[in-house]
Amino acid sequence: MALRLAGDFDTSYAHDMAIIRNRGQWAMTIVFLIALFTLPFFASADILGTINLIGISIVAVQGLNLLVGYTGQISLGQAAFMAVGAYTSAVAVKAGIPFWFALPLAGLSGGLVGLIFGLPSLRIKGFYLAMATLAAQFIIPWFFRNVRVDLFGGMPGLRVPPPQIGDLIFNSQQTMFYPIIGTVVICTIVAKNIARTRLGRALIAIRDNDLAAEVLGINAFSYKLRAFFLSAFYAGLAGALWAHYARSINPEQFSLISSIWYLGMVIVGGMGSALGPILGATFVRLLEEFTVQASPLLGKAFPQLEAGLLAALCPMVFGVALMLFLVFEPRGLAHRWEMIKAAWRIRPFAH
Repeated sequence: MALRLAGDFDTSYAHDMAIIRNRGQWAMTIVFLIALFTLPFFASADILGTINLIGISIVAVQGLNLLVGYTGQISLGQAAFMAVGAYTSAVAVKAGIPFWFALPLAGLSGGLVGLIFGLPSLRIKGFYLAMATLAAQFIIPWFFRNVRVDLFGGMPGLRVPPPQIGDLIFNSQQTMFYPIIGTVVICTIVAKNIARTRLGRALIAIRDNDLAAEVLGINAFSYKLRAFFLSAFYAGLAGALWAHYARSINPEQFSLISSIWYLGMVIVGGMGSALGPILGATFVRLLEEFTVQASPLLGKAFPQLEAGLLAALCPMVFGVALMLFLVFEPRGLAHRWEMIKAAWRIRPFAH
């Protein structure tokens, strides 16, 4: 009688490296993508609005994860690089360039600006690099607020037209779902595969020990700059999506607080994993939505605090959640998910 092995065992290096490992996972992936892209036909505008916001956050956090999670660098300017992408796309579309060309152009402009602020990584690291990237968070919004007001709109900002293909205008939650989620899928696949390339292995080596990486022949400065470019490129894409989703942008939308939230999403989701930004952005945005819904109820219970409750509750809940993750789940949700999958593969001996 033939024996059938329990669990999912690797039989080759290619099988071990495969993202989708068996027919069951292929089937689930196809079903998930079909369900995802048919969601606008069934979900309400409120649900789709939340998903769209999560999708834009995922794109920005995927880029930050390449820098922080894979390379071990730090950045407090992701929202500023989003501003570069947002204004680039807005100005380009107003100049007559189609959104589908303006989107990669926004990513490229964000990446080039990210290269400039990544130059200090040659000499400094850690806290000092964080301070250098923090400069981007002050300089870039100041630039859009005070320079070429006729072009960038100054403090009031710019009105941004919706994307359009022929007669089809993407001006609702249902229609904007497709360019946002399509970009999320492509960016996630690219980020996942970067880690499997020579570039990804070099970034991980630099993260683990940059001196040892240089001894092995890796040009640490070159690869750090590439990481900054990729991180800011993703931020530029996210900024362009945000500009056409919100239909109006101004420098105050890309604040230091937003950059801290994106960094927190990386930590909550799990650094150094393509799944981490998805889990982190989803968790934090849903937590934010929960606090928004809970604030009126708490306002009724504490009328004297109602005026400032929403402004204070959201950062407070986020801070407490981040602290709990750092203490009890420092490797993030993605690590916990990997542990669950590993236990399932070697069933029934998961212990």
